Amino acid sequence: MVKEIITYPQALSLEFGVNVRKFDDELFALLEDMKDTIKANDLDGLAAFQIGNYFNVIVVKDENGELLELINPRIIRHSDKTEEEESTAYFPGLSAKVPRYNEISVVYQDRNGEDRVLKAKGRLARVIQRKIDYTFGGNFLSKLSKEERKRFEQKLEGKMDVAKGGVCPTTFVRDRFMLVANIVTALMILNLIASFFVSSETKELLWHYQLYASFAVVGFDLFYFFYGLYEGHKYKQCTSCQVGNFIGTVAISFVKLTLIMLLSYYFM
Repeated sequence: MVKEIITYPQALSLEFGVNVRKFDDELFALLEDMKDTIKANDLDGLAAFQIGNYFNVIVVKDENGELLELINPRIIRHSDKTEEEESTAYFPGLSAKVPRYNEISVVYQDRNGEDRVLKAKGRLARVIQRKIDYTFGGNFLSKLSKEERKRFEQKLEGKMDVAKGGVCPTTFVRDRFMLVANIVTALMILNLIASFFVSSETKELLWHYQLYASFAVVGFDLFYFFYGLYEGHKYKQCTSCQVGNFIGTVAISFVKLTLIMLLSYYFM
């Protein structure tokens, strides 16, 4: 059964996980629930604490995508300390640079109560370390340096992740399309004004220029609109990226273009 994962700001227990002593149906049901929850949420691993269970149990996904059950795990050896960007389901959408060991050895028990030893490297080693943190009632915050913790707390307050592109840019690519559309629109206005001071033959030529320019404005407006959809999806947390904002901008541009073309039609 898929379980609800505890996420911030709901507090995790501050107590240590309780070692499993009975390898019975209750444990087996917990393991299956953890696997179902991992699959449903596409996670690398899960600790029992993350679904509100106090047992010292973690389930992790190995390099082949198989789910490993580690009961009462303890790290007995580690080496090759590294610091990499890391995320966790407790802080959805956020990440931080966390120091971990790239190689570890873990002793644990399987679902039959048999003692096992696992040597893990790379991603698997990091996932196991992160999940074991939860069995001590903690998360990766306790591992962060003072500077990194301060940066992460700022992300937490803003509900956005600098490391994952969560910062709102000050300018957007779509604005370049609208800038060109506005320049062409301004030239169309000048073209219309100039038509009052030229001959009929020249007016006809200016009318053709007006038509071509109007097509250009429509094209740049469409580029602005569709690229705006892309940026709105990419920067969901930015109010300036909301779809309604740039739909309104395109609508205003079309209204201006329509007025200019109507005036051009009657006076050119």
